[in-house]
Amino acid sequence: MIKINNIISIYDEKLKFKAIKSTGPGGQHVNKVSTGIILQYNILNHSYPGWFIDNLKNKINSKKLSKNGIISIKATNYRSQSRNKKDAIDRLLILFKECSKRKKIRKKTRPPAYSNEKRINEKKKISKKKNLRKPPAID
Repeated sequence: MIKINNIISIYDEKLKFKAIKSTGPGGQHVNKVSTGIILQYNILNHSYPGWFIDNLKNKINSKKLSKNGIISIKATNYRSQSRNKKDAIDRLLILFKECSKRKKIRKKTRPPAYSNEKRINEKKKISKKKNLRKPPAID
């Protein structure tokens, strides 16, 4: 079990890995060996808080998160399968850490009375200044 914080953790025994043929460097070796990895993790099988799942849904695009709640991360950056596996796990950890941060709820506050008075006095001052710039009335 990989612990993110006191509420959220990743159950590493539930991680599923699929080997795929990788693209990129390696010459003909790439065409013969399955070095790429697709990591799959089901978030609905575990009791994660609702706000965390909402953060995940907002953060991840629809390609990486299926309707069944399975997160898929494709790692093909390296030539070896073990390094790609580690890269996929690291990316899942980063994603979970980012989504586990709760946003603070903004509390509505009222401005103090003196700041309101100050603002109105400034408006009156500017208004008087502009009125002085006008030509005098003929009446």
